[in-house]
Amino acid sequence: MISTLTQSATRLLPEASPGTDLQHPARWWHALADGRLQCDLCPRDCKLHQGQRGACFVRQRTGDAMVLTTWGRSSGFCIDPIEKKPLNHFHPGSSVLSFGTAGCNLACKFCQNWDISKSRDMDRLMDQASPQQIAAAALRHGCQSVAFTYNDPVIFAEYALDVADACHERGLQTVAVTAGYIHAAPRREFFAKMDAANVDLKAFSDDFYFKLTGSRLQPVLDTLVHVRHESDCWLEITTLLIPGQNDSSAEIERLSRWVATELGPEVPLHFSAFHPDHKMPEVPATPLSTLVRARQIAREQGLHHVYTGNVHHAEGDATNCAGCGSRLIERDWYAIGRYALTPHGQCPDCGQALAGRFGTQAGSFGRRRIPVALA
Repeated sequence: MISTLTQSATRLLPEASPGTDLQHPARWWHALADGRLQCDLCPRDCKLHQGQRGACFVRQRTGDAMVLTTWGRSSGFCIDPIEKKPLNHFHPGSSVLSFGTAGCNLACKFCQNWDISKSRDMDRLMDQASPQQIAAAALRHGCQSVAFTYNDPVIFAEYALDVADACHERGLQTVAVTAGYIHAAPRREFFAKMDAANVDLKAFSDDFYFKLTGSRLQPVLDTLVHVRHESDCWLEITTLLIPGQNDSSAEIERLSRWVATELGPEVPLHFSAFHPDHKMPEVPATPLSTLVRARQIAREQGLHHVYTGNVHHAEGDATNCAGCGSRLIERDWYAIGRYALTPHGQCPDCGQALAGRFGTQAGSFGRRRIPVALA
């Protein structure tokens, strides 16, 4: 059922100006008896008249079909450390070519990338690049993977899947950084072509999701279960802790217990610090003590790998063996220090395998962030 917020967002978005967007056939939609077209990509189920865009802003009805207006266009490309996604158990120390587009299918009042995800200005999409150009650029710059990030890649799924095919043809891997708000059918296709994903579990309260993101919790939980148990995609989770909103010990305990029970204790969980932004500038930044408390609670609930993010915290950045507790990986922000895993990804002290995807050695990309132009 479409929410009142979604109906309003769909109704108020302007029609596109002719010739301003690159339009690509969209998938996952159907015609309704009343003449509207319904987008079946995400649980918003936007129902569109001619020329209208969905709440995500980038999926539009043109004539009797749906189109994606951002295929082949990006808000910019940057080479990042893989730990910045954050992914701590997916080829540590490697570099990843990252990009996003415009728009988002959530309405998070606390969005940390709102200038991109909330953009209604298609001119922000300055870089045009085909999937083949993106894969070639990643290889040229020595990246091991390509990440769909900055805004949510599920809304440009057709583009992301085409890029994933081009990457896999060249031996590159793909990463999705997403809120996981997507219907079952596109979910299966999308994550089947992702090698790793970091999914935002924004809170463990449907009330939080509805009031602060304009969405619902259950579809995100469904996505997490699917990725973990029905795909080969490596999964890590991030929860941005916002003071007074989702940082109570009781909620952190419920969230952590659900992850341990439904997904398994080996799934890494990242607790990240909020900074005042977008529509919540009056909320203070998350103190380190909150992240440390959350990490302790999650570990008490049985999770083996719990990290702190957006802060400098050596203990919260480190990876320890789930068997004997030995320190396996040390990090200084995004730079790898000690790396004690065997070539087969095992603890040298007890032989237990570390959950994740590892090569014979760690990468050495470090903390750099390198903007690149593909055009």
